[in-house]
Amino acid sequence: MQDNPHEGHRNRLRKKFLLNGTDLMEEHEILELILYYAIPRKDTNPISHRLLAKFGSISAVLDASVENLKQEGLSENSAIYLSLIPHICRVYMDDKFRNYDKIVTEDNIADKIKYKFIGRNYEAVVLMLLDSKNKEVFCGVISKGSIASNEIYIRKIVELAIIYNARAAVIAHNHPSGIALPSGEDMVATKRTFESLKLINVYLMDHIIVADDDCISLRQSGFMDKIR
Repeated sequence: MQDNPHEGHRNRLRKKFLLNGTDLMEEHEILELILYYAIPRKDTNPISHRLLAKFGSISAVLDASVENLKQEGLSENSAIYLSLIPHICRVYMDDKFRNYDKIVTEDNIADKIKYKFIGRNYEAVVLMLLDSKNKEVFCGVISKGSIASNEIYIRKIVELAIIYNARAAVIAHNHPSGIALPSGEDMVATKRTFESLKLINVYLMDHIIVADDDCISLRQSGFMDKIR
């Protein structure tokens, strides 16, 4: 199979996007880049110019019906691909700005995070990251094993906090065969995590310890105030 003769140009546009987003891209370049992933073996530059000339703007192209896009020479798959983008944008905006179920407060942290341990008969560390409006942007298991014995998890927490541009964090771990009382090692791990996150201006809001349906908040117990 021959190499795609347009791949060099595509790589240059991809690099332009990766360096600066769409800020320094022309309208036809943005549409061209979108079309790369719908039409992988064709030069999408003339197609993007033709669509913009027909419909007048990139938003008008994306708002056009599948049938109108097909009339301009696009396949049904490519037309659906473009028409899907405004719908994805709506879902994204609804989720980002109107999904209050993802807003985290100091009072609802435990209820939001403890379900992550259902069915886990091993120790695990869960991280929840929040944005500047206290909306959850990440929540997942980052380490398996004791929070005190696993040295990798703090570096992982810091890396993820940077990736998600977090402003606050909550950590949680479980005691699958014990009770939800913090050990001395848990306290040390909390302090280390707090200090590491503080270096990148991320606030450790709480550390939750879970055992079956029971859980303990180190914030509510007053420990977080001692390390601030």
